[in-house]
Amino acid sequence: MGQKVSPTGFRTGITLGWKSRWFAPKSNYGEFLVEDQKIRKFIDTKLNRQPPFAGISGVEIERTREEVKVILKTARPGLVIGPKGAEVEKLKGELEHLTDRRVNISISEIRNPDLDATLVAEGVSEQLKRRRSFRRALKQRVDAAMQAGAKGIKISVSGRLGGAEIARRETTLKGSIPLHTLEANVEYGTATSFTTYGAVGVKVWIYHGMFGEEVQEDPNAGLRTRAGRRREGNPRGGREAGSGPSQGAGGAIPAAETPRTPRQRRDEDKK
Repeated sequence: MGQKVSPTGFRTGITLGWKSRWFAPKSNYGEFLVEDQKIRKFIDTKLNRQPPFAGISGVEIERTREEVKVILKTARPGLVIGPKGAEVEKLKGELEHLTDRRVNISISEIRNPDLDATLVAEGVSEQLKRRRSFRRALKQRVDAAMQAGAKGIKISVSGRLGGAEIARRETTLKGSIPLHTLEANVEYGTATSFTTYGAVGVKVWIYHGMFGEEVQEDPNAGLRTRAGRRREGNPRGGREAGSGPSQGAGGAIPAAETPRTPRQRRDEDKK
């Protein structure tokens, strides 16, 4: 029936953590909740909607009795910090004036913006504002995400696409997006492109793989490995054809114990 659930809210509290981490009595809960929303809206307006366009993907908030800790996830940490930390100190003072509390700002860098759903959605939104072909913009973003290591990506845009007289929806999908699997790390992001002929909505789903199977750097082999397992003979570090589950923690599968696929057995019989 077309009933949708946000992948982030679906997994929050099960495989994903909360974006606001604090405890408050009933008398202060509403006040803190509204304050969190004001902080997020202020940061988005100041750093994303006007120069320096710092590419803020997410804001996490932690509270103690003494202070409010704000964690910014950004693709351009240098623009947020500024020369000698001037910009971050200025932002800290503005947030303290907004909340009337002591604020501590921490910055987390996003190393690969092509794998961040919110930044991908913002990138598509900016291209639509410049009247670029939406099909070409979607294809470029999808290909960039898959090359960066995503296991699946879906981008949906809806509105007066290309200035058409009637609104419609177009979707581009590559790979797999297991929305109903709670163990699957599916990231979801949205953006709105305010064009001259109306607002166009952008939704992005990116599948990173199962939780705990994130791509890591192996210092010994110098190869990208998944869950710390070394892949010999495969420079991309992915799962080779016919490879089975790992034999022991962090150990490579011996060649003699690797199960063969039916196709490999048929090829060997022909030889």
